[in-house]
Amino acid sequence: MKTMTDIEIAQQYSPRKIVEIAQEKLGISDDHLEPFGHYKAKVSMDFLESLKDRPDGKLILVTAISPTPAGEGKTTTSVGLTDGLNRIGKKAMACLREPSLGPCFGMKGGAAGGGYAQVVPMEDINLHFTGDFHAIALANNLLSAAIDNHMFHGNQLDIDPRRVSWKRVVDMNDRALREITVGLGGLSNGYPRTDGFDIVVASEVMAIFCLATSLDELKERLGNIIIGYSRSRKAITARDLKVHGAMTVLLKDAFKPNLVQTLEGNPALIHGGPFANIAHGCNTVLATKAGLKLADYVVTEAGFGADLGAEKFLDIKCRKTGLKPDAVVLVATIRALKYHGGAELNSLKEEDLQALERGLANLERHVSNLKDHFGLPCVVGINQFTFDTDAEIDLVRTVLEEKNVPVAESSHWANGGKGAEVLAQAVVDCIENDENNFHVAYKDEATLWEKMETVARKIYRAEGISADAKVRKKIEKLQKDGFGHFPICVAKTQYSFSSDAKLLGAPTGHIIHIREVRLSAGAEFVVMICGDIMTMPGLPKVPAANAIDLGEDGKITGLF
Repeated sequence: MKTMTDIEIAQQYSPRKIVEIAQEKLGISDDHLEPFGHYKAKVSMDFLESLKDRPDGKLILVTAISPTPAGEGKTTTSVGLTDGLNRIGKKAMACLREPSLGPCFGMKGGAAGGGYAQVVPMEDINLHFTGDFHAIALANNLLSAAIDNHMFHGNQLDIDPRRVSWKRVVDMNDRALREITVGLGGLSNGYPRTDGFDIVVASEVMAIFCLATSLDELKERLGNIIIGYSRSRKAITARDLKVHGAMTVLLKDAFKPNLVQTLEGNPALIHGGPFANIAHGCNTVLATKAGLKLADYVVTEAGFGADLGAEKFLDIKCRKTGLKPDAVVLVATIRALKYHGGAELNSLKEEDLQALERGLANLERHVSNLKDHFGLPCVVGINQFTFDTDAEIDLVRTVLEEKNVPVAESSHWANGGKGAEVLAQAVVDCIENDENNFHVAYKDEATLWEKMETVARKIYRAEGISADAKVRKKIEKLQKDGFGHFPICVAKTQYSFSSDAKLLGAPTGHIIHIREVRLSAGAEFVVMICGDIMTMPGLPKVPAANAIDLGEDGKITGLF
């Protein structure tokens, strides 16, 4: 029998109206919902404000081993775990990130979970959803337009066209836009200068959107964005250009969290951006904090492997907001671990204990980071495939038991919440019984260079870091200008602990080379771009868009 695709599974499901889910599961009345059709809605800011005196639930962070083409299933596990917790009698909800259109039409596909552990309506979530990313792109590009317009009309701020650092954005993978020239076509079109595009999720506006806790804070942070420098080297901000108020207006409605449901009718807030390889990769603080007031257990996720998404969740999001995970679920698949151990992609269905044993080094490294460098209790969640063998599962258990880390198999892709009940109980036991000594990886008062070196040595197990003289000088200048207390946001390949995507497993002794440094003064972190990572991805040779179509019956096919 042909296995159904994720979208076929989602399309055969009849979701309940979101107003019913909101009322019955969360106690949110119609007055505090702004529906987008029958199955998705925004939650009003007034309602969120009314929650402030409620106690917080338990926060569960879902992360993963270093990603591989074999797949790990972090979002799928987040959804399955939420359903599993509800099935064992816990009031739980998910707080997830919104998918970017770039990967949906590029290589990764959708990001609404998979199999019988999905959030719906998956087509809407994976495509335009409620327009949040469009609003973020517009706010970003309004600032870009204001910069060039200001220079065209006399340039009273004396902006140096050579030192404009603010880029335009679009939510699509388009390598041709990485570096462009704007202002061509004569005097009426402004001053020619070099410019470029990032993908929307890499915009500082996205980071600010995800980290702000109120509209007032959102506006303040937007005003603090530094777009470049004058000829006298004075920083120029969005506030100087007097557009941060208009940017806030564009984001006002998008700032309200989006409420949807899982296939099993459990609530999920989906709000804010992905991409922990080039951004901080977490959902909005607003949604996470709302979830903690609305449920006893909140399942949230951080992008890509734990060295990226979890590190940024802990060192940026938690540092700035006071959030603290009560437990971490580290997702792995047997097939992905074998890939890390050197097995070929086309042989991953075959039992290979030697490759698995080698690949377990990647899992062990992530476990060590979470427990030893962040002080957090951890459960390893094995996202099951039917061809996983008992011997392979036993090997994983044996290795992890020596480290006093529980391992729970989970078949949520095939069986929904029922398949995640064992994992759900393991997480509850972990929260109730294991010691939690959470701390961040570095102190605020460390220098920017020391922070980068700490992450490289502790989390990546690198021998050290390097940078060209020009980059070192910029880091020193940021330190001198008063930004040294900011945390760092490392942009590097997601596929390896190193900055070389080909170094799988758990490499040591490598050097992390910092290619570029960007100040995000509004988001309040400093981006360290390492290796050959790009903040505007490109499409693969055969993009996922080639398989996406609209059938005669009006149904979307091939989305995932």
